[in-house]
Amino acid sequence: MAEGIKIIAENKKARHEYFVEETVEAGMVLAGTEVKSVRQGKVNFKDSYAYVQSGELILSGLHISPYEQGNIFNKEPERDRKLLMHKVEIFKLMGQIQQKGLTIVPLKLYFKRGKVKIELGVCKGKKLYDKRDDLAERDAKREIDRGMKNFYQ
Repeated sequence: MAEGIKIIAENKKARHEYFVEETVEAGMVLAGTEVKSVRQGKVNFKDSYAYVQSGELILSGLHISPYEQGNIFNKEPERDRKLLMHKVEIFKLMGQIQQKGLTIVPLKLYFKRGKVKIELGVCKGKKLYDKRDDLAERDAKREIDRGMKNFYQ
């Protein structure tokens, strides 16, 4: 990635569960204590997704743990958060997710020039046999790499 980008969290399971067809970047509306908690890496992507509601992009299910020193300023950990994108991009995403079986899944959370950004993927769910094929392919690649390493030593 480019200079000045610090990755906080990555949704590794998303690439196992879905075919990522396209990725887009969006900003997030966060409270001050949430940003401090994100800086500490206290983020969980489990079961999070994005949807379009009345022309706005909303992220649901992202768990940001409460900041320890935040007391009364802490927000609900799994509240819905508004994502910031241009209207044209939101309408483009809306058109894509209306296709059969597509959804918007968060892939990465990172800081870019001091702002929290999220990388979203327009994804299609994998079937069980697709997941098995990926595992078999990864195992075969690992075996080939081991063989090449032993061959050159």
